[in-house]
Amino acid sequence: MKFSSKCRLCPRLSTFLDEVKTAHPDYFAKPVPSFGDAGTSLLIVGLAPGMHGANRTGRPFTGDYAGDLLYSTLHKFGFATAAEPLDANRQANPKLTLKGCRITNAVRCLPPQNKPELAEIKQCNDFLAQELVALPQGAAILALGTIAHEAVLRALSLKVKDFKFGHDKRHELANGLKLYDSYHCSRYNTQTKRLTESTFHQVFESILEHHNLRS
Repeated sequence: MKFSSKCRLCPRLSTFLDEVKTAHPDYFAKPVPSFGDAGTSLLIVGLAPGMHGANRTGRPFTGDYAGDLLYSTLHKFGFATAAEPLDANRQANPKLTLKGCRITNAVRCLPPQNKPELAEIKQCNDFLAQELVALPQGAAILALGTIAHEAVLRALSLKVKDFKFGHDKRHELANGLKLYDSYHCSRYNTQTKRLTESTFHQVFESILEHHNLRS
């Protein structure tokens, strides 16, 4: 099954999105599609849409702090045409496009308390598998957080125990893909200094060191 924003395969998530749409009629409040061209050499995988971020705007990592850090970093390293993900009306910036990368999530629907259940992660995994199949030989995958890391491995039918998550860690996968890990660029992680702008940039420097990805 191909991804559709009409997907309602997870009852708990579908019901929750219905409630969110009632409370916020102007929110997207549907499964969020990936952003960027399919089959690029860098795929960035996050956890799930944020309540007032992608769940509002309909674009991954757009509208919350995590997106501010991600898109400013993508712009710095030549993967985005603009550093600001929002326009003057605080909607997804129509002038922002990605260059040589694509952004998706392990779970496409906003989960209650930002915590998807394992069954929901598994249900959504086929969509991630389709993203991975489209990647060219030797492409780079950046997993933002442990859940995204494990979702990528599951989508490739690889054992999680064989690839331990670690910030700025690189994993050589059997099919020629390279998996890079980073702590998620959430406000919590940056406020606690688990992740800083500098250490986040370091991950992209590592990716560019091993891949010719600049457009």
